[in-house]
Amino acid sequence: MRQWLNDLEQRHGLGTLVLKSRQLVLASFVVLLGLVMLRGFMVQGDEYSFRPVLAFALPLVLFLPSIISRRPRGHAWLAFVSLLYIAQGVMFAFATGQFLRGALETAAALGLFVGALGYARFAARQARG
Repeated sequence: MRQWLNDLEQRHGLGTLVLKSRQLVLASFVVLLGLVMLRGFMVQGDEYSFRPVLAFALPLVLFLPSIISRRPRGHAWLAFVSLLYIAQGVMFAFATGQFLRGALETAAALGLFVGALGYARFAARQARG
């Protein structure tokens, strides 16, 4: 795996890989946050309350400062948190009538995981020189 990543760095360059992984993080973060908020609003039923939305979306929102300031360590922690959303998406995908929503959440969380880990690795290597 390490050899494959080193070959990838040689072919494309660290600057390009940092940019691509950052774009993947931003896109999948927005999609995942939208799906989580949508599910939070659907959970509450007829009553209008922000508590379920806040409970589902708060772990993602807490990483916004790290994403905005482009901190590799924050992206590494975001990758670990995205694993929870992968597991949750798989769980919802196997629930009756929730396959599409669960599959979309799993795909978005997997994109966030790959992008965040890629950004953490490539940006840290770029900063070291």
